[in-house]
Amino acid sequence: MNFNKVESQKNFTSALISALSLLPETPTREEVGERAKQLAAAFSYDGPLETVIEDALIAVDSRMGAGVSLVDVEADHDDEWVYKRDDITWTYSDAYEEYLKKEQMHPTVVRSLSDVGTKILGHLQDPISEGKWDRRGLVIGHVQSGKTANYMGVIAKAADAGYKFIIVIAGIHNNLRKQTQERIDEGFVGRSSDPEDRKRVGVGLTPDYPHPATLTNINDDFSKKTANQSGWKINDLNKPTVLVIKKNVSTLKALHVWLKEMNAQADGVIGDVPMLMIDDEADNASINTNKPELDPTKTNAMLRKILGLFAKSCYVGYTATPFANIFINPDSYDEEAYEELFPRDFIVSLDAPNTYFGPDKVFLDDISSARTVRPIWDCEEYLPFSHKKDDLVPELPPSLYEAIDQFIVAKAIRNLRGQVNKHCSMMINVSRFVATQNTVRNFVSLYQKKVREAVKANYAMPDSVSQKNEVMISLKACLDKEFSDCGFTWSDIKVALNDVFDNLRIFVVNSKSDEALDYKKYERDGNSLTAIAIGGLSLSRGLTIEGLTVSYMYRNTRMYDTLMQMGRWFGYRPGFEDVCRVHLSPDSINWYGHIAEASEELRQQIKRMRRDRMSPKQFGLYVKAHPDRLLITAANKMRAGEKITVNQNFSGKIVESSLLPTDSKVNKENEALIAEYWKKKFGCDALEETGKGWLARNAKISEIEEFLTKFRSHPDFADRKAAALSYLRALSDKYDAGDVLLISVSSNGEDADNHTLGTQERNSARRDGDAWRTSKDRVASRGDEKLGLSTAQRDEAAALAKELDKDKRPSDFHFRSVRKKPLLMLHVLGPVGNDTNARVPAFGLSFPDGHYQTEVEVVANQVWIERMQGGSFDTPDEEEDYDE
Repeated sequence: MNFNKVESQKNFTSALISALSLLPETPTREEVGERAKQLAAAFSYDGPLETVIEDALIAVDSRMGAGVSLVDVEADHDDEWVYKRDDITWTYSDAYEEYLKKEQMHPTVVRSLSDVGTKILGHLQDPISEGKWDRRGLVIGHVQSGKTANYMGVIAKAADAGYKFIIVIAGIHNNLRKQTQERIDEGFVGRSSDPEDRKRVGVGLTPDYPHPATLTNINDDFSKKTANQSGWKINDLNKPTVLVIKKNVSTLKALHVWLKEMNAQADGVIGDVPMLMIDDEADNASINTNKPELDPTKTNAMLRKILGLFAKSCYVGYTATPFANIFINPDSYDEEAYEELFPRDFIVSLDAPNTYFGPDKVFLDDISSARTVRPIWDCEEYLPFSHKKDDLVPELPPSLYEAIDQFIVAKAIRNLRGQVNKHCSMMINVSRFVATQNTVRNFVSLYQKKVREAVKANYAMPDSVSQKNEVMISLKACLDKEFSDCGFTWSDIKVALNDVFDNLRIFVVNSKSDEALDYKKYERDGNSLTAIAIGGLSLSRGLTIEGLTVSYMYRNTRMYDTLMQMGRWFGYRPGFEDVCRVHLSPDSINWYGHIAEASEELRQQIKRMRRDRMSPKQFGLYVKAHPDRLLITAANKMRAGEKITVNQNFSGKIVESSLLPTDSKVNKENEALIAEYWKKKFGCDALEETGKGWLARNAKISEIEEFLTKFRSHPDFADRKAAALSYLRALSDKYDAGDVLLISVSSNGEDADNHTLGTQERNSARRDGDAWRTSKDRVASRGDEKLGLSTAQRDEAAALAKELDKDKRPSDFHFRSVRKKPLLMLHVLGPVGNDTNARVPAFGLSFPDGHYQTEVEVVANQVWIERMQGGSFDTPDEEEDYDE
């Protein structure tokens, strides 16, 4: 039976990983292969070895750091209570860790996950503490990086320690709630909550496992009816009870009423039941929407009311977006809600394992980004950003058909690599309208059928025959263009193409659809699933798309949390990272790059603030004054044409003139200005060569300020430049000098005698009216900020980077930190965009970190904001994909 093959491979892989974990050192590929052959003989395993070896290699090489915690150091709280209690039996926690090992997680990673879970538990209150208490915290993870595994570990440990009532809030969609319930069933409850099939699952397969109670199931969210049918009351329970519910006003009200009516004592407070609330996707109710069931003020008011019913409560929000509006936009809440749910007691920034395929690989690392990301240029002609629900869709864009070809070829490659029994998925997210999603599905279905039939007729034919078929020509061209270094020839791929369609299914995933993207169903039937998932918001929030290989998203949102969550392509891609492709609009690529960099800088700031023993409240104040708050606030307000005034903090940041004039007269004047200050060495005694231009070390701040004042920005960038200058002045009492880098590429027209810089190519810049907008809103090349640093400073930057991840290379943020003074970088860009003759001067001004209290007031330039946001954009109100 096929089921036996899938299960056999899974069990054999787990056994191999366990055996390898006993070795004193990390084994080589050859050693893993030899051990696999020995075990295969012992186990009589005759399945594919290559993919097992690959999975085992990735597992033994996976590592996870301990993360960083910001805590309120003034609070009267002992994080060590976990270690001081000797009465805790880690029944649930140990069972969960054994379950993870059986799921092929390497014991080292399981141990790391457990250690982090214990640390987070320590941030909570000891549940046997007397009196009335509450704790509020936030855990910042990464999109698709195992946040669920983390909080399930915390839940298991909390239950062992004595927490009795556990509420998990799983976003706003039924399919995500169901997925989370299934995971809770497997990792904690130990029994399927399917009323039709309450069999033991996951941890429940351990003998004598003490099953917790659950008041929700995979079909039904919480309601008074389901609770009453369970026959349980809180005060009667001597074992933990868990609920998995949506963040929905009706559901939260029903839970509040039930708790109050059935379980509260006479004073209205539940006094003897320690309660833990896990708010997954904690930023989700911060979206501004007029939909009553999702109103952020009402949902958060209900969360507060439920928490308020318990004398002993802990609230922990989980998010992958450090810009969650819990910090940034208190306008989304009433003041009481903002104060109540703010993570005043602790913030934990989780590390992603070293095998994580995250935003840095997709958008920041130039090599992997060039391999993975493809700009969509043609969708506007077929499915524009601003289409309406009843607009006719005459055809799909050619780039989408190319993406489907990539998916089919990539699946063939994965099969040849021994990943036949692994799920493989494609995501298509091009419309917020359900009717349009169905239309897209029809086109995709027709194309899939056409390709299937062509492959069936030609896969066994010689090229002299098959290469007369347009589909086969297209698939071969795809291999040559995209995957030429995959390790297989066209002859290999052609033969493998036929098997791609064995379990290929097309799904429309939204709240109105009756087809569930249920990978477990296929696993139960002994199959892997090859899925093309078409949808909108339901694909964008928390839902795990297994084996996601090709993504095609053409959406125009500028909301930080929404956009980052749409990035379902992040996660773990063992053995197929090189064949993953992500198709996005150029604006989205820019925006993702910007957010990825800003998010990484925030994580670094948490680390630095931890070192300085600063509190979550101080971090919250810092984030609220982050320059990007301007964009987020404007996204919420500027449609009404209001002017926005905000405080800004540029500590540890760089401000670059990424919006540049196309006017050649202005550019010539700026280049003459650079030459003028170059001649006088910015007031320094001498310039130092850096290998990429020159450095004016310790130029007076007044000289830098004078230069920038004269430098002519594009009018829409003038306010931004003024803000950077204001911040430079605000720091002038702390720094009387800064560095100036004249960055030059010697082979591109450099002429030091005539004070002419060699240009830096920026072909990817786009023309926007009378402005150039640089790719990812960056001017400098990554790593430019290390120029002029001493060897000792570079070593210090490398050490800073490795503190969080021993494999991490230093970034410009680390170079900024060790320079310890402002830095002005000057460039001449060219060619820019499609102008091969352009010479466009640009600047970047970066600031040392640590000045968390220094802010300047900035009034938003509405035109610049609109340019950055790309004009009209999706709002949650326009989504049809909400659960009723």
